This record gives sequence, C-alpha cells and structure tokens, in this order.
Amino acid sequence: MKNIQNKWIRAAIPALLLHCSIGTVYCWSIFSQEIANYIGFSKSATEWAFSFAIFFLGMSAAFLGNVVEKNIHRSSLIAAICFAAGMAGTGFFIWYGGKQFATTGHGSVLALIGIYICYGFIMGIGLGTGYLSPVKTLMLWFQDRKGLATGLAVAGFGAAKAIASPIMQALLDSLGEGGIYKMFLILACVYFVMMFTGHLLLAKPADWHEPASQEKGARAIDVIKTKPVVFAGIWLMFYINITCGLALISQEKMIIKCIGLAGMAGVLSSITAVFNAGGRLGFSAWADTMKDRNTVYKIMIILSIVATGLVIATRGIANMGQSTPLLILVLILLFVVNAGYGGGFSNVPTLLSDHYGMQNISAIHGITLSAWAIAGLTGNQMASFIVGHVGNMVEVSDGHGGVTLVNPVGYQTVLYVTIVLYAIALLCSFFLVGGKKKTKEGK
Repeated sequence: MKNIQNKWIRAAIPALLLHCSIGTVYCWSIFSQEIANYIGFSKSATEWAFSFAIFFLGMSAAFLGNVVEKNIHRSSLIAAICFAAGMAGTGFFIWYGGKQFATTGHGSVLALIGIYICYGFIMGIGLGTGYLSPVKTLMLWFQDRKGLATGLAVAGFGAAKAIASPIMQALLDSLGEGGIYKMFLILACVYFVMMFTGHLLLAKPADWHEPASQEKGARAIDVIKTKPVVFAGIWLMFYINITCGLALISQEKMIIKCIGLAGMAGVLSSITAVFNAGGRLGFSAWADTMKDRNTVYKIMIILSIVATGLVIATRGIANMGQSTPLLILVLILLFVVNAGYGGGFSNVPTLLSDHYGMQNISAIHGITLSAWAIAGLTGNQMASFIVGHVGNMVEVSDGHGGVTLVNPVGYQTVLYVTIVLYAIALLCSFFLVGGKKKTKEGK
C-alpha cells in the first residue's frame, strides 16, 4: 500500500502540478489581443512572445537535459522559479507598456522586448526544465505502465488550456482596468505555489540507483550515436507531427468559422482540447499493450493522413462545409489531428527508452525536444504564410451578429502541405525508427 501511495505522491501528483502549470503557455490566444491593445502594438508583433516561449522550451530542454538527469530537485526548482518569474515579469512589462502607451500614444519598444524576454526566454527555461523533470521519475515508478504514467502528466500539459482558459477569462472580465497585467501577477503567485509543491514532492524510487562509473558518466550524445539513424527518424517524425499539428491548430478557430459553426467555436475549441489531452493519455496507455511502441506512431500518422485526405478529396473546407457530411469530415480532421498531436508528445519518451534504455533518458528526451523548438517557429508561420498568399478572404458570420474574414482556399491549401509531411513521417516510422531493439537493461 505504501508503494502504491508513493507512486502517486512522489511521481504522478507532482508531475500534474508541474505540467498543469506550465501547460498554460497554450492559453496565449486567450489574452494575446488584450496585450496588443493594452501596450499599443499589433497582434502580430506580440505573437512572437509565444513563438519564443515554445522555441526556448525546446532549446532549454535540449541544453539542460543533463541538469535534469543529475538532479530533478534542482531542475524542478529552476522550473518553478523561472516560470513564475517570467510570468510576473510579463505582467510588469505589460503594466509598463500600458502606462507608456497611455502617456505618449505610442507603443514602448522596451515593453515589447521585456515581454519577449520574460514570456519567451525566462518562462521558456521554466517550461523546458519543468516539462522534463517528472518524466523519468514517472517511468521509474510505473515500470509496467510507462506510457500510462507519462501520458497522465503530458495530458495535464494538454488539459491545462481547457482548465485555465475560463479562469483567465473570468479574471480579465472581473479585474477591470489593467486586468491583463493584474492577471499575470496573480497567476505567477498561484503557479509558483503549485510548482514549488510539485518540486517538494517529486522523488525517484528509493530502490533506484543510477548506473555507476563509466556508464553513468556517458554523455547523452554518445548514447544517441550508438543508433544515430533511429534517433534521426524519431526526431523527424516528432518534428513533422508537431509542425502539422500546429499548422492546423493555429487556424482551427478560423476553420470552424469558415464552415459556418462560428456560434459553436468556443465549445468546439474545448472539445478539440479534450481530444488533445485524451490523445496524450489514450495513445500512450494503448502503446503499453504493444510489443513495439513505434506502432502507435504508425496508427496516429495513418489516421491523420486518412482524415486529411478525406477533407482534401471532398474539398470540405474550400466548400465551406456546405453539407452535414462535409462538416462532420472537417470536425473529424480537427479531432484526429489534435489527438495525434497530443499522442506524439506522450509517446516519445517511452519510445526513446525502448531504443536507448533508461540511462540518460532525460537528457536524450531533452535533445529530442529541440524538434518542438523548431516546429514552434515553423508550424504556425507556415500556415500563416499559405493563408496570407493563397486564396482570397471572404466574409462569414462571426456568430455574434457581425462578420469576420476567412480564407477557405487558404486553409484547404494548408492540408496539401501537411498530408505530404505526414507521408514523410510515416516513411520515417517504417524505415528509420523500425521495431523495438533490446536494450542493455533487457527491457
């Protein structure tokens, strides 16, 4: 009973506290326009703060993976401090930018750069270290259900948006003038308490001993070099899955409006968030029953190719969902891509452990997350470029008695690119990653 209790107190609960906090980075769309309006800059200018946050998440995970490997208490404390400090700093620079804009009528470049540094760089470090810190610990506590354990934590990261979005919106509505910066300061305190509690609780099993001497001193990059083709395949497969996911998810709200469901945009966004979180937990738990965890990637990618291909064949978005079957196909596409996007995150650490063992897994996982960093800069921008240069804007109802501009041909064209990328990812899964290889640990 004590062992079961410790699994939850020392691994699962602290992992959820950490991931449910840092996962709120995906709430950016809730308040990005508010920030832009308050400090006097365009939304496109402030959007870079989110891109930088995802970039530094991946890069800090890649470069600080060894810190996590050596001491999860140090890394989880770094995560709590950096995430909370970055959020508080963002609130401060929003306040400063709003003050300057109200006084001069012009946006303050210093405030914008401060937001980039705080939300992008400082929070990014907290994101990367916080994301990595509980993963190996979970796999050690749940040896027989590694996928379920990592999926539970990563699902917390995905579900954070669904949980925090209404809370943030309520704060914005109730805090009055300057509510946007007040919200950041309040949440900085809340998330620091949550993450610090997770930091205090997080611990590896008492009977786990890191490999000694020469093997313990091996660098993650040296371990990767033992199977460089496999790692390249996992990295590319992971990168493409994130890029395609972000390309579609970044346009999700406008696609929903484009097919005539603007009035249900909020509800449907919550449903897609559930599929995102469900994919993280469901696909990883399912992978525990498979001899080869790479099989679950094949399944996720094939489902994404089929769903994308059906919408391409029927021109479901370009035809603006003119019939119920077309509407259903487009919604299925959004649900499937969200689930596969989430599942890609939760399955990568266990897939890596199948090929490289548990030794240095935090550092190897961190290097793999550099794919997330690069995809964070390319996925959204690729979709935005296509939508901005292909097709024409047309007016549709915004669901509130007004109109909004959408580009049905542009959104449809994004699918032509993503289906090709998904096909490449599938080839990587079959021919580069291959089947499970027995590790030195015999697992």
